[in-house]
Amino acid sequence: MQHIDIRIDGLAPDFELARQIGALIAGHDHEECTLVSWCDSRRGVHSPQCLHCEIGGEPGWLVYGRSHGGRLRISFNDDQYVLIYS
Repeated sequence: MQHIDIRIDGLAPDFELARQIGALIAGHDHEECTLVSWCDSRRGVHSPQCLHCEIGGEPGWLVYGRSHGGRLRISFNDDQYVLIYS
């Protein structure tokens, strides 16, 4: 899986802004991309809600994203928001 780290200073992005930027980046080289899983650490929420999917200390949403076609991991501001795209 390819990793992209994005740092935004001078503006506190919310999840929706991160999702919009992520979609632009994920779709840059691919006509079709799908947001497979995500984590919003600011609000303490993630999707999917795989409570029993944790493997090797990795959270379930990350395991799910990787095992369901995730090709791109985009992190904003040191994992404040993480988006996994297929």
